[in-house]
Amino acid sequence: MTDKAPGITADESEIRQIFEQWSQAVRNKNLGAILAHHHSDFLMFDVPPPFLSRGIPAYVETWNLFFSMAPIPVKFDFDQLEIHASADVAFLTAIGHCRDTEPNGQIAPLDFRLTMGLRKIDGQWIIVHEHHSVPAAS
Repeated sequence: MTDKAPGITADESEIRQIFEQWSQAVRNKNLGAILAHHHSDFLMFDVPPPFLSRGIPAYVETWNLFFSMAPIPVKFDFDQLEIHASADVAFLTAIGHCRDTEPNGQIAPLDFRLTMGLRKIDGQWIIVHEHHSVPAAS
């Protein structure tokens, strides 16, 4: 059993650990670890096109695009993480911070919103949905 903060459920603690492993895998550019807790019929809405990606092969393509634009070392940090879990469904939200290489070659910060949906399947939390977004320009 892992140590957890008072008031944090075992499910919330497990989801936080999955999230931390996922974000570290992105920083390490480790696709296998990025995919480790994702459902095969996973659905994502992302910032750059395509509008939606379904399934692991499509998800991998979004990471290939991200890594092609992300300066090394990869910045992929989060704050304001919140996790809400019931017996078999959970979601988390966070504010993410990364860097992007603009068309002119300049490196610029990119802040984004993240929502992840998870389901508990056969006793394991599995990521079934991600939504990455940036505020609309006014």
